[in-house]
Amino acid sequence: MIALLGGLGTTKAIWRAQLEALDDASAFDLPGHGTEPLPDGEVTIAAVGASLLERLPARFSFCGVSMGGMVGMWIAANAPERIERLVLACTGAKLGERADYEARAQLVRSEGVGVVVEGARERWFTPAFREAPEARLVLDTLARMDAEGYAACAEAVGAFDFRGELHRIAAPTLAMFGDQDPVTPPPVRDTLAAGIPGVGVVEIADAAHLANVEQPEAFTSHLRSAA
Repeated sequence: MIALLGGLGTTKAIWRAQLEALDDASAFDLPGHGTEPLPDGEVTIAAVGASLLERLPARFSFCGVSMGGMVGMWIAANAPERIERLVLACTGAKLGERADYEARAQLVRSEGVGVVVEGARERWFTPAFREAPEARLVLDTLARMDAEGYAACAEAVGAFDFRGELHRIAAPTLAMFGDQDPVTPPPVRDTLAAGIPGVGVVEIADAAHLANVEQPEAFTSHLRSAA
């Protein structure tokens, strides 16, 4: 089985192409996103990972985009006996600055998720793809998202720093990046490449942060080979 988990502000709908192509894949939502309710306690990467482990089989492969990749790192390091193969897509052991995510969370709580849609459009997709139907669908979903769900997960992303723990990941791992992803600049990519033992790294051409949506065939091909 391949478990798929997306990023902040997305739902499992972003995995449509992968679910159609892979018979053994299942997609999950982040807390407060899509069909997944917010828990009573604080949302953290560790808490999301622990919750997923309760719902997954004894052994599975995992592919996560952005925040989903952070969850995959935590699972691989803390439950190594459960992970067969790991794919980390468009993600990092630390992304951006905590204060920026906290400020975004506060803004969304006060003004609604619509205030972050334009910024997401620029981060998630290349200019050539931003008006594609697939991009508009993802952004429309973001605009309708629960504000607290988005804010809570934004704070979880901002608080996550796994740079000192990457060496604990023992599963065969592939890191995938979009060649035009502004969220994962070279220092972020280099940290994963240097920190995870034996990791493979591939770059997907003509893709930004949601490479699985923008270049589904290339993404799925690498995913199939890795998992």
